[in-house]
Amino acid sequence: MLLKNTLLALAGTLVCQAALAQRPAPAAATRDGNPIFPGWYADPEAAIFGSQYWIYPTYSAPYEQQVFLDAFSSPDLVHWTKHPHVLDTAAVKWAHRALWAPAIVAKGEKYYLFFGANDYHPEKANEPPGGIGVAVATSPAGPFKDLLGHPLVGTIENGAQPIDQFVFKDTDGQYYLIYGGWQHCNIARLKDDFTGFRPFADGTTFKSITPEKYVEGPLMFRRQGKYYFMWSEGGWTGPDYSVAYAVGSSPMGPFKREGKILQQDPTVGTGAGHNSVINVPGTDRWYIVYHRHPLGDKDGNHRQVCIEELHFDKQGHILPVKITTQGVSAQPLKAAARR
Repeated sequence: MLLKNTLLALAGTLVCQAALAQRPAPAAATRDGNPIFPGWYADPEAAIFGSQYWIYPTYSAPYEQQVFLDAFSSPDLVHWTKHPHVLDTAAVKWAHRALWAPAIVAKGEKYYLFFGANDYHPEKANEPPGGIGVAVATSPAGPFKDLLGHPLVGTIENGAQPIDQFVFKDTDGQYYLIYGGWQHCNIARLKDDFTGFRPFADGTTFKSITPEKYVEGPLMFRRQGKYYFMWSEGGWTGPDYSVAYAVGSSPMGPFKREGKILQQDPTVGTGAGHNSVINVPGTDRWYIVYHRHPLGDKDGNHRQVCIEELHFDKQGHILPVKITTQGVSAQPLKAAARR
């Protein structure tokens, strides 16, 4: 009897083990939560390189501590890998603080990272050089090295502080630098090697495309033949920080403000602004990546990177974005051409 019970017990164990072996493994996370990765980060720049999404944010801290930039990569917008210090001031001799708002493009076999540094104020006595720089690497994970040895834009043009740069590539292959703080926005045509600028036909280098209520954080993308221009309004440390947009027929505009599409939700987060946009290659699926402040947190540097879906109506207007804690569902990437 004892032998029979032992055999029965052994058989039951084997059955259980077989059932466990056939049970599917726990499903991987299929939806991210906001914020999408830990830490205080802001001003996210989003890009797609190959089969990976990339985000390059500002490290959100007091200016003197902003001496490096981290990056994050993901195959699906849900699982993120941190790449620490892809750029730091040791590689940019003229930059000593306030590394801000990176923008990145791939060209040839290289990656070019544009950044603001030093919070340039030329009216201050003995102010060191500052403004918009550009660094280069052979990998999107860096390490990036200073390309020029000096700022690409280190002066005040048309009233715009040289910060918050974005690089836009038009359908003819021309790259534009779009930038500006202090409520002014400029556009300039970059040289093919990103070492300087090509003047416009009238001989000017920087043209103002400042729309109504513009503050900072410009972004441009093209969809169905239209040029969408987005920017941030309000104060970056406050709850009223937000994103508005306009639509034009060329990178030069003119751009008439359509209205806000991203702003705080007092039940979710405040100060939602300074965004970038992702379009999944070969689809009309779009995402907006932005930063916001946690509820009840009064420290202006406490900003977190979040992501939501971006939708358009039949006329091409951007629909208002509802900020969430859920984030977006997984969207795996196939290998795509570099941006």
